[in-house]
Amino acid sequence: MSDEKTLVRMSVNGRKVERRVEPRLLLADFLRGELRLTGTHVGCAHGVCGACAVLINGRTSRSCIALAVQMEGASIETVESLAGDGGLSPLQEAFHEHHALQCGFFTPGFLMTATQLLKQNPDPTEQQIRCALAGNLCRCTGYVNIVRAVKTAARKMRAAADAAQAAPTTATAQS
Repeated sequence: MSDEKTLVRMSVNGRKVERRVEPRLLLADFLRGELRLTGTHVGCAHGVCGACAVLINGRTSRSCIALAVQMEGASIETVESLAGDGGLSPLQEAFHEHHALQCGFFTPGFLMTATQLLKQNPDPTEQQIRCALAGNLCRCTGYVNIVRAVKTAARKMRAAADAAQAAPTTATAQS
């Protein structure tokens, strides 16, 4: 067995990262240990609970069963990427508003999974939300408030997108 480390280059939350890593280093351990992005949690360590969910090239993935060396050239988003300019994202606001968390341990995984869902489907039905979140477990709360939060976030995000789209039209009409 070799003690050699492998050079890996990736983008994490929009920043270029280049590190030499052990071939068996898990992505979750890389994010938490090497990059100090501790929002990614490891629950089951088997890819079942969803606590470690991150987006890899825009798709929800389990970082507890992915190796850091597999991320060469990948774009990774963690829960830390959601809050821009120091404020909460609409999805995070909705989770707070609807009390869609209790202990918070599994919340980052739900947030990342819901982020992918809302990027793909800005107006999901309750059933589509439940289906998307089916791979995420929470031991502290029921899923009703989580589903409500995702639905509210979708509505707020659509309204913001509609307002942004209408703004240039209004400015153009006044010229």
